[in-house]
Amino acid sequence: MITPDDTLIIFDEIQESLHALESLKRFSEEAPEYHLIAAGSLLGVALHSHVSFPVGKVDIMSLYPMSYREFLAAMGENALLHALNDGDFNIINAFHDKYLFLLKQYYYVGGMPEVVQYFSETKDFKAIRDIQNSLLAQYRDDLGKHVTSFMLARMGMVWESIPMQLAKENKKFFFGQIQKGARSADFEESIQWLLDCGLIYKVHRINEPYVPLSFYKEFNTYKLFLLDVGLLSAMSGIDAMTLLEGNALFVEFKGALTEQFVLQQLISDTQYIPFYFGTKQATFEMDFMIQKDKAIVPIEVKSSTNLRSQSLKAFCDKYRPPVAIKFSSLPWVKQVFITNMPLYSVCLL
Repeated sequence: MITPDDTLIIFDEIQESLHALESLKRFSEEAPEYHLIAAGSLLGVALHSHVSFPVGKVDIMSLYPMSYREFLAAMGENALLHALNDGDFNIINAFHDKYLFLLKQYYYVGGMPEVVQYFSETKDFKAIRDIQNSLLAQYRDDLGKHVTSFMLARMGMVWESIPMQLAKENKKFFFGQIQKGARSADFEESIQWLLDCGLIYKVHRINEPYVPLSFYKEFNTYKLFLLDVGLLSAMSGIDAMTLLEGNALFVEFKGALTEQFVLQQLISDTQYIPFYFGTKQATFEMDFMIQKDKAIVPIEVKSSTNLRSQSLKAFCDKYRPPVAIKFSSLPWVKQVFITNMPLYSVCLL
């Protein structure tokens, strides 16, 4: 029996029924005594036309792929999770190798709930790759239900180009690498669709490292990332042994996976909005930059154990930030100008 005040009503897959989505407004106005949760895919909601979204009548919560911390919980690594949550690097450093081993698994598995659940139960790398490829096919099929074939083709070209673009030394998104002679005007609408659907992330470049960062972002210069590092791994054709054993293919592509990982954790497991820094004249670039209270924090991402960082040092020499962070596969180390944090500790920023 559904009774007011003590019953929770759940509308799952709400994007399948436009009337259910529109009914949220009436529940808010005419039956506020009922507790209601609507769950669904942005893919279906964003691409439906002629639907009246109940603006101001619902509280919106964005759900992301599972973070590395949530992955630890799913793997039953509660002791490692508690140590990371406590932020005690004396303990964390003692288990550094175990954190890194699980991080490599996370690069492959990613944070899609179905994939993580199956992996936690079976540890079957081949089977979860099949699930990931199935998810990628489902995304393409769902897009095809809601957009024209022309727009679908454009969205597919953007989507498929992201792994290649992230593998470049300069990860700025170049339209000419999608199609010879392509311009931003040709693909901006398809990129916006993918953003609205939650399938990609956009990180804008800023040209001055001052507060507030949003004042200095360049709207037409940005990097694009996928929603999940595991899906990036699947689209790139990287097998489990390549990641776990660190062979030549992983060495070549791990910078892309590592930057994708850090971006994903910044978005899902911190309160910061990430940007990256660079100018047309600059000889160095910062992988990410965040605004922490009144301070600007430059962030460099290293997939290796090499602590030397000319770009970050040059930035610190020029702008003198109070805090500078380098994420790498080394344990926590405090240097003169820079704090090295292990990659798995993005949540502790």
